Amino acid sequence: MAITYEQVKSVSAELYESCLKKIPEDTKEALRKAGEAETNDGAKKILSLMHRSAHAAESGNRHVCSDAGVPVYFMKIGTAAKLDGNIKQAISDGFDHLVATIQPPILKHVTNPLTNERGYKGKDMPIVSYDLIDGADYVELVCQPKALGSGRWAALEIFSFPTLETIEKYVMDCVLKVGSQHCPPVVIGVGIGGTFDLCAKIAKQATVRPFGKTNPEPILAAMEERLLKALNKTGFGPMGTGGDTTALAVHVEYTSGHGFTPVAVCFNCWINRRAGARIYNYGRIERFE
Repeated sequence: MAITYEQVKSVSAELYESCLKKIPEDTKEALRKAGEAETNDGAKKILSLMHRSAHAAESGNRHVCSDAGVPVYFMKIGTAAKLDGNIKQAISDGFDHLVATIQPPILKHVTNPLTNERGYKGKDMPIVSYDLIDGADYVELVCQPKALGSGRWAALEIFSFPTLETIEKYVMDCVLKVGSQHCPPVVIGVGIGGTFDLCAKIAKQATVRPFGKTNPEPILAAMEERLLKALNKTGFGPMGTGGDTTALAVHVEYTSGHGFTPVAVCFNCWINRRAGARIYNYGRIERFE
């Protein structure tokens, strides 16, 4: 039994809608814990409001934020998966279906960078990255819409044989430059190594990692801990109101490369949009966050 065009179309639309209306469970729990640990009274109130807003949007079938961003997907294709139909087109058609049916409707955020015209359609939209999984009998689709807070402030710089201290200083410089314009508390993804394009990709993928999952590389696990503590000492706090909670997590990934070493930094705003699904050959669909 093959994975069909209709399945991928339906799942891609469902994932995008879920990202707009539901905050991941681990993110809601992280906001709750941050509120308990926060020492600033104003920040406590903001975190409590965020937590209540997440529940209200989910129970009322409403958008958590009016900025729906643009649809961005990661698609991993199992080498044992059987595909039937135009699977790439299915993701695009799924977005079209969502635009036509979602309530409340979404705003026009797909922008032509040459004319600044806005609409729902556009060149190479949705944005999809592809990869392979050896031996898997499924395709995995993860949606992570990019809006202003989660997309505008990403940055990348290429160093020559940087030390860990140089890398961490660059991350901190990026955060200090942004201030609170990325709608904190944020999840920060850091990519190290590879090439220009790959480094940016792994930084973006790092933000999808669930909270509480320890980095298997001890050097990076220690770096994540140091950076999170330092970031939360900046005092920006939730939505820039001051406080101890500027970031909920820092996730760092790396890949080997040349002596020139790109370092990329990207953000997910407090909504931390992400939703995924695996579609198996035999028809089962398994959702995850």
